[in-house]
Amino acid sequence: MEVIKQWDINLELVKTRTGALLYKITVSEDHFFLEQNPLKDSKYGFAYRKLKEKYPEFYMFWEIKNNRYTGRLLTGIFLEKEDIDQFIQKQLQSEEFKKYEDIKEDLD
Repeated sequence: MEVIKQWDINLELVKTRTGALLYKITVSEDHFFLEQNPLKDSKYGFAYRKLKEKYPEFYMFWEIKNNRYTGRLLTGIFLEKEDIDQFIQKQLQSEEFKKYEDIKEDLD
């Protein structure tokens, strides 16, 4: 990944091989959190895309250690969790959500 911008808090804007601009929170060289790609044709890509449309301040990051996804998810938003939970549940039940596979972002 190519670093586009870096902040003091180890938050970077990176460009993936596919050209997606995503945020990355670096803990160490082999431990970081990568933002979910909202353009990805996957279940999480679809859900994140819908959340970002309604709540632009919402961010979803996947934890990656030793070049592998751990399954842990980091989210951040300035809204009540209850509102987000209801929105996610509605999306999970939609037919559009069900048509996508769970595909993770390719790592360099």
